[in-house]
Amino acid sequence: MKNYVLPSMLIGSMLLLTACKPVEWAEKQWNAAFKNESSEKQEKKISNEQSTPKTNENETEPNEEQPSPEADLPWLEETVTVSGDGQAVVQNLDDLLIVANKERNLPEDYEPKDLVKPNVPFPFKEDLPKKKLRKEAATSLEALFKAAEENGLELLAQSGYRSYDTQVSIFAYNAEQRGEEVANKTSSKPGQSEHQTGLSMDVTSPEVNYELVEAFGETKEGKWLADNAHKYGFIIRYLKGKEHITGYQYEPWHLRYVGVDHAKKIHAQGITLEEYLQKP
Repeated sequence: MKNYVLPSMLIGSMLLLTACKPVEWAEKQWNAAFKNESSEKQEKKISNEQSTPKTNENETEPNEEQPSPEADLPWLEETVTVSGDGQAVVQNLDDLLIVANKERNLPEDYEPKDLVKPNVPFPFKEDLPKKKLRKEAATSLEALFKAAEENGLELLAQSGYRSYDTQVSIFAYNAEQRGEEVANKTSSKPGQSEHQTGLSMDVTSPEVNYELVEAFGETKEGKWLADNAHKYGFIIRYLKGKEHITGYQYEPWHLRYVGVDHAKKIHAQGITLEEYLQKP
């Protein structure tokens, strides 16, 4: 009998210890099983990665077509509707490439919603609506004026936004003073003025006594604008030699905001906004 006492005691002790710590024992079994499962998954992942051919992330599908930058341009013929009286009325009113001219009319009640006053100098102190531009154009005008100042130039903003009603008065005055035929070459009829879009600003300098005259194009400020305005998203809207396209005489003082990308392309080609948006 003595031969069986020691083994029995040992077995009993082991059973007692196991019974006292079932959670610890189960936890060890669970961790071991999880470790084995993770190892199997890791081995399988490595195996799959080794068997899958690697591709260059920068590579594109050979047949994938990249959209043309001009694909979304608001073409002239696609951005107007003809009203009952036969007038072509502009539809893309909030577009930075909106075109208003003698053949394209803005609605009488159109006024941009984001008009603000750019922080640039004016030759007058009155708080007038013509100090305003659309917000993006105003911010870019501030950058342009700052660059001009850093180059030792003195620019002043003369006339920005004009309402339809304001243009009625301006055209009527010019027609009375010069005759309607002459006025139509230098001034816009109501609804046909770019100033109503809030994207145009007439600028001047002391050298021309703050006037809006063709001689401004020969000043150091005028020459600098012709060479640099596009860097800030502006174009000289009415170019010399393009009167038959724009319908207006050369105006070196008339800046029009279109955005930097478009301005650079238009400037590089030496074309008008109408030519740029003429669908090929």
